[in-house]
Amino acid sequence: MVIKIVDQINDDEILEAAWDLYLHAFRELNAMAVQRHLMYRHEFDEVMNDQRVQKLLCVDDDGTLCGLSTYTNELDAVPLIAPEYFERHWPEHYAARKIWYIGFVAVHPQAQGRHMFRQLVEEMYVIAATQNGLVGIDICSYNDEVLNFSHVFRTMVERLDTNMRFQRIDQQSYWLYEFPGEEAA
Repeated sequence: MVIKIVDQINDDEILEAAWDLYLHAFRELNAMAVQRHLMYRHEFDEVMNDQRVQKLLCVDDDGTLCGLSTYTNELDAVPLIAPEYFERHWPEHYAARKIWYIGFVAVHPQAQGRHMFRQLVEEMYVIAATQNGLVGIDICSYNDEVLNFSHVFRTMVERLDTNMRFQRIDQQSYWLYEFPGEEAA
């Protein structure tokens, strides 16, 4: 298996394989998290075409796309984050473009357990670590509380760099106000 880093996915066949992989990896998460985690197809295509966002393609020995992640240090390319937040808290890193953001890491369900997730994360780590950079990622409550993703990321990176520091930088919660009928009171 090999990881290829590309700025754009122009090949229609690879784009379809990437969409299929992404769809299978994130479709169920929409029922687990309040904020939509699955891009619409046109949004996905825009990201795959955006040269500011690196695409890491994990390709199996037979040429099958088994893993995909997006990674950028051009924070304006990430629709749902505020680059100003990063600029305020880490001005030197921001000015030097040493802050990367992971858009997503997806491994096809049939390929899980084959170290592809780890290899994608490690490849992104190397890019930022060699430049003394920072890496941000958002993890919904379900992925963190049930699947322990923050612990998984931390453990993977700590194996590579014992000096790494890991912290939660923000948190958003969603609230629901319910107004039951009289019979419920």
